[in-house]
Amino acid sequence: MAAAMSKIFAIGDIHGCLDKLLALMDLLDVDWGQDTVVFLGDYIDRGPDSKGVVDLLLELRRHHDRVVCLAGNHESMFLNYLDHREEHVYLFNGGRSTLQSYGISPDEQDRRAKLPLKHLQFFETLLPCYETENYLFVHAGIRPGIPMEIQDPYDMIWIRNEFFLSTHGLNKTVVFAHTPFREPFVGEKMIGIDTGAVYGGPLTCLELPAMKFHKV
Repeated sequence: MAAAMSKIFAIGDIHGCLDKLLALMDLLDVDWGQDTVVFLGDYIDRGPDSKGVVDLLLELRRHHDRVVCLAGNHESMFLNYLDHREEHVYLFNGGRSTLQSYGISPDEQDRRAKLPLKHLQFFETLLPCYETENYLFVHAGIRPGIPMEIQDPYDMIWIRNEFFLSTHGLNKTVVFAHTPFREPFVGEKMIGIDTGAVYGGPLTCLELPAMKFHKV
């Protein structure tokens, strides 16, 4: 009997929706010995349990080697806030729920000290992207026409229309989140899987290479 082909499961913006993440993980048929699970960033803000989401991701990484966590723009904003930078931008973009989750008050001076060390290390070491032979996984997208080795990390967590309304020029399919769609966005060599879980939409996972969407 031929060996089963390994799979990749990519999961879009969670935004503190721990209940949906737990339900989605229960739904997925992951072979942890050979499959890879890629989380595309934006684990925190807006939703009710950002700390709980990070706790779960850390637990998954502790038990399984094939768990990949990418950086999103909300993790970047949170790190800036912890250093007393761009505070109003972070609060405007749903940061208050994360502060409540970690027990951080706005007048806190040493904000980083309020986070468990493993959580702080998690935020500081998130990857900008993850590549396989056929796919590029990234939070927001890439700047079209620019080689990967000189892509701006800012674009990779913030870009929107300039990416998915264009032809990116890579030979790989780019799987991204960040921009919410009512249904998964499937374009030319690009797949968007943020379906607005924190806004009442489902939390979506893309299973590859089967090109199958799982939602809760």
